Parts: sequence; C-alpha cells; structure tokens
Amino acid sequence: MERRNFLNAASAGLAASLLAACGGGDPTTSDARPVIDRSRPPQPVVTSTAVKARVIVIGGGMGGATVAKYLRLWGDAISVTLIERMPTYTSNIMSSMVLSGQRSMSSLTYRYDTLRTKYGINTVFGEVVAVDPVGVKVTMADGTVLAADRIVVAPGITFDTVPGLGNSDKMPHAWQAGPQTTLLANQLKAMTAGLNHNVVLTIPKTPYRCPPGPYERACLIADWLRVNKPGSKLIVLDANPDIVTEKDNFMRAFLGIHGSVIEYHTNAEVLEVSPADMSLTTTSGNFSGDVVNMIPRQRAGALIATAQLNNDPITSGRFAAVDVLSYASTVSGANKVHIIGDSSATTQPKAGHIANQEAKVCADAISRILSGGSPDPAPVTNSACYSTITMSQASWLTAVFQYEGGAMKPVLASSSASPDWNKDNFDEMGTWFKALMADSFA
Repeated sequence: MERRNFLNAASAGLAASLLAACGGGDPTTSDARPVIDRSRPPQPVVTSTAVKARVIVIGGGMGGATVAKYLRLWGDAISVTLIERMPTYTSNIMSSMVLSGQRSMSSLTYRYDTLRTKYGINTVFGEVVAVDPVGVKVTMADGTVLAADRIVVAPGITFDTVPGLGNSDKMPHAWQAGPQTTLLANQLKAMTAGLNHNVVLTIPKTPYRCPPGPYERACLIADWLRVNKPGSKLIVLDANPDIVTEKDNFMRAFLGIHGSVIEYHTNAEVLEVSPADMSLTTTSGNFSGDVVNMIPRQRAGALIATAQLNNDPITSGRFAAVDVLSYASTVSGANKVHIIGDSSATTQPKAGHIANQEAKVCADAISRILSGGSPDPAPVTNSACYSTITMSQASWLTAVFQYEGGAMKPVLASSSASPDWNKDNFDEMGTWFKALMADSFA
C-alpha cells in the first residue's frame, strides 16, 4: 500500500475506520476496540549506497524511534542517525502496572538493535547540548558537531520545579518510566496498611503526558490498596476543574467500585510540598500521606527551550508550535527542524500512540520534501489507548484527527470510548501494546 493510503486509509469513510495505524471495525459501535492494523507489509529498506540526504533524529522514544524507522522505510536513500542518551528505552505506557506488581521493568524495556541492523539506522548514544536550526547542526556534550539536511527533535517532556521538593526522592513522579517507577513501587509495598495510612496522587494542569494516565493510575492503585493495604485510602488531588478525559468511566469508577478507597478533589493545584513530613499545600487545602506520587506540571523537553523553539502562545511557551503537515517548527528560519511527540503543541493528546502517528506523518513529509515534493495536504492521525480500571479489567478510548484549517481537528463520528470496562479489554490491551511497540522498535 502506498504511503498516502497507509497514512490516510480512512479518507473515504472515517466513520467506518480507525485509520492507518489502527483498525477494528466501526468506531461508533461498542466493538470498535483499538488494535494495530497489520494489513500493510513492511516496505524494503532502500539499499542504495548513494546517500541523497541526511536526517538526524534526537530522542529514541516512541516518536523518535518510529520516525527513524519510517524514514528508512519510505525515504529515497536517506541516511538516518538516531541520537539517544541511553542504550535502551523504557516505555511509560503500562508502567503503572509495575506499581501493582503485574509487570516488571524489563518487560517495558526496548533496545535499538533492530533499528540498527534491520533498517540501517546509525545510533549514537550521548547528550545533545545544542541544536542550530539555521545551520541544521547538532552539538554533542563531547564537542562533536553533526550536520544534516533535516533534524527531527523528539525529547519528550520535562517537569516544572515544585516549591519545597528540591532533590528529594521521597515524592517520586514516576511519570518517566525508570528508577522512579521502581522507587514508587517499593514505597507502596512498604507502607503501613489501615486507617490514616494514605497514598496521595497529584494530577497536574493540562496539557500533560497521557491525559487518561493519572486517572488510570489512580484506579489501579486504589484496587491494589483494597487488596494489599485494606483500610488505606488514595487521595487524588486534581489541579483541573474536572476529569479531563473518559469522564464517564473514571467518575463511575471513582464513585462506585473504588468509592471506599478514593477521595477525589478538584481544583487542587499543588503550591508547595514538604518531604520532611510528607505534606502538600494546595489551592484546595492541606494534605499528607505515607506515600506521595507527586506528578508536576509539564513542558517540552529542555532541548526545545535551549534551541529557542518553545514558541507556542497558547501554552505560554511550554511547548513548540509546529506546522502539522510536516511538524516543522514555526520559528522563523527553523523550518528544517521538525518536532514530534510530547514536545510539540498540537490539538492531539500527548501520548505514545499519537507520537507514533505524528512520526509517520513527519517521516512521510520529510521523504516527500527531500525528493522535491510537498507534504501530504490532508494527513489523518489516530489516538488509541486502554485504561486499567482494576487490576484485571480495562476500558478503551479512540479518537481520529483530520487536517483542517491549519490544525488537526477531531472527527467526532470516528471517535469513541468503551461504555464500560471488562476483562476482555484488559486482555486485548496486551495485544495492542505489543503491536504498538513492535511498530516502533521492531
């Protein structure tokens, strides 16, 4: 299937399809579960020794790994160099299940070997300290300077400073999967059960990584507390005025199945914390807990600000404004730098599946541009995810976005959420996750 058909398979009838990377029937029905579409066989990697163009990709997460892979699949003799700090990637998706003991960190860890050996991607493990958008150059921490025809930046997120927190590890965010995930899991296991022994989970103001994520984590921790720490409570402090996504399912779960465990507060923005006594001062009062999962407010990865690409006016410069036809920066003179994933400012959610989708649109656009063409004028993307409501049941959510008037607009007729949660969804979540990660890393 040609790239345009792959990227925009739903153009003839969005209401009956979940688009390019996802499928599974009519999303307006209760059977429209998000499943990766395997109908398109991989295209052979271009093996020409005559390199026509060079692309540097910074960041090896869901966005960076995917764009590197698909630039090699779709590009006409494009040389791709992927720069990443670490030799492995740990998925934030599904990482809350490490807290409940249902997954190991190793089950969420991916290497870059296949991208290198199968697709011919050059991998460089090190720190990028500067990006020159005009000269299209990258400077490494060791002084090495790399030049390219295009640069793709996918640095993920960074966190705002929390007053009072300092360098303390007593209130981990665990919102970047890794050591903090293990730390929070150990804190939960070690806490004393019973009345007046509580866990506090904070939800930052939008936009943040994975809109359903904090509510999903709250449900999972609440179910785990019910089983393993009877009598303990989970205090959820939401800086937003209401649940920001999948409200019906999460509210029913908070008030129903987890009603005896979850205490939910809205408009509770954290003003200051004290790790010494495990307390938090918020706009809705003071709270404390034996364990505090402090998820701070978020912004684009630090490299975006360093390169002065954080120009989105809607978020007051927290993220990078981009042209969603190619994800090129809208900063004057920086149009050869493309920004994808959590760091970009678009109308699409900040989530791993969307990063995968943005990466494909970006790879297609760069391939066209470097061949003398123009980006696809009507891209379509899909967001799909599952949410654990209990340790054995899940719900799902899908949304389709289509280019219109300079932005990616949601196609309401092709977006849907499960009416409930069940074990079948939980089982299918594993299949979805495995296929999504394979699409990015295998």
